[in-house]
Amino acid sequence: MPINIFAGIGCHTAGAASAASFYAPIQRIKKWSWETTWLVVGLFSWILLPLATSLVLLPDLHAFYASLSPDVLLKVALFGAMWGIGNVNYGLTMRYLGMSLGIGVAMGVTLAAGTLVPPMIHGQFGAMLHTKAGLWTVAGVVVALIGVAIVTLAGQLKEKQLGKGSGEFNLKLGLALAVFCGIFSAGMSFAIDAAQPIKAAALAVGVKPLYAGLPCYLVIMGGGAIINFGYCLFRLFTRPELSLKADLSQPLSILAKNGGMSAVAGTMWYLQFFFYAWGSACIPQNMAYVNWMLLMSLYVLCGGLIGLAVGEWKGVAAKPVRLLWLGIAIIVLAANLVGLGMAS
Repeated sequence: MPINIFAGIGCHTAGAASAASFYAPIQRIKKWSWETTWLVVGLFSWILLPLATSLVLLPDLHAFYASLSPDVLLKVALFGAMWGIGNVNYGLTMRYLGMSLGIGVAMGVTLAAGTLVPPMIHGQFGAMLHTKAGLWTVAGVVVALIGVAIVTLAGQLKEKQLGKGSGEFNLKLGLALAVFCGIFSAGMSFAIDAAQPIKAAALAVGVKPLYAGLPCYLVIMGGGAIINFGYCLFRLFTRPELSLKADLSQPLSILAKNGGMSAVAGTMWYLQFFFYAWGSACIPQNMAYVNWMLLMSLYVLCGGLIGLAVGEWKGVAAKPVRLLWLGIAIIVLAANLVGLGMAS
């Protein structure tokens, strides 16, 4: 196996670990509403970091994007907005399910939605059931849903033991958001696919192949940012219990801490796709099927480890924890089955 594949796996592992960890700094933010927190985190992850990366990589930022077809930019931005809807719900999923349960369920549903929705849209779902690759893929989705059910059961047992008043844990609301998140998060894969002309243009102006996918994110995440910012601002200005002005009027020490934690969280979130672009560039095109599978499976694995490490399951009996790990293992297996389907 060529050494670049190992480099690609390492990049995907780094991205998955960063993505699975990003909510930990958010949990340390105090005296801010979730909406204000999400706005500031998003400012770093969807605007400042993609912009800074493009400024460093491109010889002329304005000329580069002005040279692209408006149709391409609009299509990529709209798919980014679709992903943005899923991203809002992902943040809320973490809020109401926690990291271990939230990541397990959201990634399991995302795996199923991201695998089945595209062939349904293109009228290819029936053909999937008559090919070896399609059967492997469908088997992976079924196994993923079994894993989601087991992780959900672990969450139910955790809820009973810790009580419904523990933090903001809300199983029914969190699961509904996770399903919605999984469906709309498929927009990211659509956006990356639609952004291939942007990647080609980056290569044409001298950006190295390892970094060529990164200028796409300014357009993709810009579309997603509109949805996320719009949602948060709407709630902040229409809900009487929320106040952006009050959040930003906290003492300087609190603002500095909250701003710092938001910057760390936003950077960690952005790094998942930064390293995803690197990993995709390292792995040969004839093995491109492994990229999303690696990110998904490693994401779930890292999410379980981090959730346990930060004490989300502290005081929970052994049985729910064993079920959590069993569900995580099954979702990881499902991602690999999907990868086998893509390789067939």
